[in-house]
Amino acid sequence: MVDEAFMSGNCHAAAMQPTKPTTVPISRREAIGGILATVAALTAGCDAPARPAIKGIPMTIICVIRYQIDPFQRDAFKKYAENWGRIIPRCGGHLVGYFLPHEGTNDVAWGLIAFDSLTSYEAYRIRLKADSEGRENFATSQSKRFILREERNFVEVVDGTFGVPAALPAAP
Repeated sequence: MVDEAFMSGNCHAAAMQPTKPTTVPISRREAIGGILATVAALTAGCDAPARPAIKGIPMTIICVIRYQIDPFQRDAFKKYAENWGRIIPRCGGHLVGYFLPHEGTNDVAWGLIAFDSLTSYEAYRIRLKADSEGRENFATSQSKRFILREERNFVEVVDGTFGVPAALPAAP
């Protein structure tokens, strides 16, 4: 997640051998669609606002981060993600959540952070670079090498489609 803020394009695992995936890889489009479906499922049961929001803050864009992790260092990545749970909000990002592999591919994790604009994202990056705990968390990921690769995409929410609760008929 902090890759572009700190590394300017360097890969986390320059000298590491990639692990062999346990399942057939999916396309980026399928992955992003799956993550967004997961986020929508996690918000099921919530009232759907006219404009998507997290705790009253409008979401214009969501940064979707796909991590390829070392499956043998899952706990190290979990700690890394938990640390971002404190750091990201402090620096101005609206953390939707981090997601670890549960079933299927064992080396792909996700992070989702919402911003009200790209300008807000740029201000967040500046604050993140200045945050000592953020720098320390990123340095730990580099030294332990549990992140093999990360990609980030920015997506926008389609009005009327985020946080829409299930419409199943009531059980008799």
